[in-house]
Amino acid sequence: MSENKNQPDQEAVEQAIQYAKKYLEDLLSFFGLNIEVHASNSDDEVIELQVPSTHLNGFLIGSRGETMHALQFMTSCALKSGEYAMNRVNVDIAEYKAQRAERLREKAEEWVKQVKDSGEEMSLRPMNASDRRVIHKLASEHDITTESEGTGRERHIVLRSSGKAKEKPASGDEPS
Repeated sequence: MSENKNQPDQEAVEQAIQYAKKYLEDLLSFFGLNIEVHASNSDDEVIELQVPSTHLNGFLIGSRGETMHALQFMTSCALKSGEYAMNRVNVDIAEYKAQRAERLREKAEEWVKQVKDSGEEMSLRPMNASDRRVIHKLASEHDITTESEGTGRERHIVLRSSGKAKEKPASGDEPS
C-alpha cells in the first residue's frame, strides 16, 4: 500500500504551482508590474509565491498586509475553481512575511523564557493562523506546551510549561 495515497502526484503539484505563479504574475501586470514571481512548495501542502521587491511594495502589501492577503486569497480561489491538486497558497511580497515571522520568533523567545522561568502559563494576544504556527513550532522546540483557544479573530495561544500541561481526557492510547 502506498504511503502517499492522499498526496497528489508530482506532475499535478507542478501544474498547480505553475498555474498559481502565472495567475499572480497576471494579477500584478494589471498594476504595471511585469516581474517574475518565484514559486515553490517546501512541504507539499502550500504553494509558496515570493514577489521580489519593487517600487510598489507598500501598495501591494497594504495596511497590515491586507492587500497581500487579498492577492493570496484570489490566487487560492483561482486554484480551487480550476480544481488543481493544491490550493493552499502563501504570497510574500518583498519578504514582508519572512521578516514579520522573524520578529515574531524573537518575541516568542522572550515569552518562552518567561514561561520557563516563572512556571506560569501565558495567554498571548489574538493572532492569525500563520503567526500561531510560528509560535507553536518555536515553543515545541523549547519543550513548552501550546494550545490555541478561542474562535475567529479572538483565537490566541496559551503557553504552558510542559509540567503544567492542561489535563486531557484519556483516549485509550496512553503510552505504557
